[in-house]
Amino acid sequence: MVPPHQAPTLARQDPAVPIRPADADEPILRVEGLSRRFGDRTALDGLSFSVRAGEVFGLLGPNGAGKSTAFQILACTLRADSGRLYFHGRELSVEDPSLRAQMGVVFQKNSLDEQLTAQENLVLGARLYCLPRAAIRARVREMLELIELAPRAKERVAKWSGGMRRRLELARALVHRPRILLMDEPTQGLDEASFRKFWAYLKALQAQEGLTILVTTHRAEEAEQCDQLAVLDSGKLVALDSPSGLASRIGGDIITVEAIDLAQAERLLRTRFDLSPTVIDGRLQVERRDGHLLIPRLVEAFPPGEVISINLRRPTLADVFLKLTGHALGTDTLTVQSDA
Repeated sequence: MVPPHQAPTLARQDPAVPIRPADADEPILRVEGLSRRFGDRTALDGLSFSVRAGEVFGLLGPNGAGKSTAFQILACTLRADSGRLYFHGRELSVEDPSLRAQMGVVFQKNSLDEQLTAQENLVLGARLYCLPRAAIRARVREMLELIELAPRAKERVAKWSGGMRRRLELARALVHRPRILLMDEPTQGLDEASFRKFWAYLKALQAQEGLTILVTTHRAEEAEQCDQLAVLDSGKLVALDSPSGLASRIGGDIITVEAIDLAQAERLLRTRFDLSPTVIDGRLQVERRDGHLLIPRLVEAFPPGEVISINLRRPTLADVFLKLTGHALGTDTLTVQSDA
């Protein structure tokens, strides 16, 4: 174990020397016992997980779960108090230049220079990663075409929509051809159309560039895009599984009841139907296999005019999180302008 306030250390590798190829069954990234405290608060408590080459791996949890702390440590902007990090089977310090050179990073907050054009932002990113000058122009042009913004390459990004900026940040993070892409809440605040377009571009780039992706998110619909998920709560890992594996932990359909007298409705569900409802946003929510068979009985059981609505749906990862932790993931409060 590493002493507090020190990153894991190893002899540094010359960034010009490539990291050896990984075995087929060896994770590209492995984290063991990652911990970090801020004063009396534990932000991460012994987090461990592995990411395999070519997969989309998600850290799912609400604000304060420890996702962004883990992201900052992996992005080499924050020291861990303890833990070990392995990249292609070799233990590395988060300060090792050979690690940084293999990663592309999309931060939660906008990091573009709004006074530069799209092309200039990509050129700047390429130079920061020391791409050969002769290769920069072709690579920048290639990335602008991939995100379908080549016709607007000479425009300053100050007046661009949130979705367009996010696509440009994605292109800048990939301009140096990294092996792994880190993204911290990449669709925070995006509307539904921009969200879908961003992930469509991301999946296309993943296939073309051979990317491994690690993403932090509190959005259930974004977590559904992942191959594997680490569910975090209060800095601790509470579940590690595929989205379908996590969803299978819900025992059937989700029924939501909105009633005039919530307390009376809850008593009725408990006593007459032996259900254990949870109150969420002023509504009662229960799990029930073959929920469509229960709804007619519920309608008949309530006094006339007592029920405002009864809804049936399949479980989501937000429901899984609620069941695992006892509280909700949370939702976006900001919607930005959609793509132009």
